[in-house]
Amino acid sequence: MAKLFLLRHAQSQWNLENRFSGWIDVPLSKKGIEDVKKISKRLGKVKIDAVYTSPLIRNSETALELLRLSKRKYPIFRHFDGKMEKWANFKELNKAYIPVYVSENLNERYYGSLQGCDKKETIKKYGAKKVQLWRRGFDNDPPGGGEGLDEVFKRAVPFFKKHIEGDLKKGKNVLVVSSHNALRAIIKYIDNVPKQDVMGIEMEPGTMIRYDFDKSLKFKNKKVL
Repeated sequence: MAKLFLLRHAQSQWNLENRFSGWIDVPLSKKGIEDVKKISKRLGKVKIDAVYTSPLIRNSETALELLRLSKRKYPIFRHFDGKMEKWANFKELNKAYIPVYVSENLNERYYGSLQGCDKKETIKKYGAKKVQLWRRGFDNDPPGGGEGLDEVFKRAVPFFKKHIEGDLKKGKNVLVVSSHNALRAIIKYIDNVPKQDVMGIEMEPGTMIRYDFDKSLKFKNKKVL
């Protein structure tokens, strides 16, 4: 039975400062780095065959630290985007490493002009209801050309179907380390959540969800670790 682990990155510096990050490349906070140790214990000794993450450093850093702490095989990062996809590709030499596949399709939503803004100040400016819709609604675009969750869904879910489901069908155990809204889109797809109910999909930094799938990719169990 294939296992899928969905992990939201550990606390970033802007999680700590209560700012909208979006596509701004913010590293983990000191607490975030410490929390990866706890995440490693939750993951335990389950065999991981493939890892998927995004180029945002808070995601890649979480994945890298987690693999180091768990004392698994060393990671090789393989990129799906731009010149890195072609120029950094290689022929498989051995099984001494874990492939970590990197794609912008697993990035956080683009928050437009809200990126870098303090969340409390943004609520004072626009009102709590509107800000909550921008953050948790399905087709509510943040100002300044930001992405609604529907747009994140259109990039994250096709990538999930093409690559991650392909590994799960082969019986592989897969770890996805990503940002909140990319994971919310994937959860909406797996759990078949109606768009009017997506407001209720929440994952705090460092939260990990485990799905167990049968051969037909129907999940038999779901557990928040």
